[in-house]
Amino acid sequence: MKVYHGSYTEIETIDLTQGELQRDFGRGFYVTKLREQAEYWAARKGNFNKTNGVVSEFTFYESAFTTDYYRTLRFEDYTEEWLDFVILNRKNDLQNNAHDYDIIEGPVADDAIATRIVLFLKGGISKADFIEDLRFKHALSHQIAFCTEKSLAMLTKSWNKIDLNEFTIDETITQSLVVDFELSEQQAIDLYFQSETYAHLIDETTKLYEKPWTDIYQLLLTELNFKPTKK
Repeated sequence: MKVYHGSYTEIETIDLTQGELQRDFGRGFYVTKLREQAEYWAARKGNFNKTNGVVSEFTFYESAFTTDYYRTLRFEDYTEEWLDFVILNRKNDLQNNAHDYDIIEGPVADDAIATRIVLFLKGGISKADFIEDLRFKHALSHQIAFCTEKSLAMLTKSWNKIDLNEFTIDETITQSLVVDFELSEQQAIDLYFQSETYAHLIDETTKLYEKPWTDIYQLLLTELNFKPTKK
């Protein structure tokens, strides 16, 4: 999935310590699948910092939601569970997140919603009525928060990826694992994205992404101690 982050500058390196703590889903790096939403935030932050604002594009590997390696949480819509979770994080005044999830997806509590949350907490409206009001008055927005260092392995900056005809390095290597070792696609994805080889690949300083995919694949096989059984 292509996802976007709007900021006052291009994102070269993700530093989770720079994130604000009392956000909807806690401290983390936030992206959205809605480019127009990212463009809005880029313009807003750019105006505040006196820059034009920049939208950085990433690829998010949705397999993170189907593997046991990551602890994830997803909200499909404005729900009572979503509201409880947002309040938990926005009221958190500790130095660490109030949860231990790696990746969280769901709608956004924008400025108008945040203001109404304050009114809701004062008891002026029931939770059910508050949620119904959100669904009626607000178009569904979208955000994904990456809250731990290991979760960032599921997010790759688009320019780090080298096209190989119709395939990327990631797709080519995982498909090679499937073919060479008769693995399921999920097994191949888990092995690849949890490997040290992949960690080095997305580290720009190593320049590993400049090498042919076959060299990267061989490094992965060496790390996994795999020997191809098929020609």
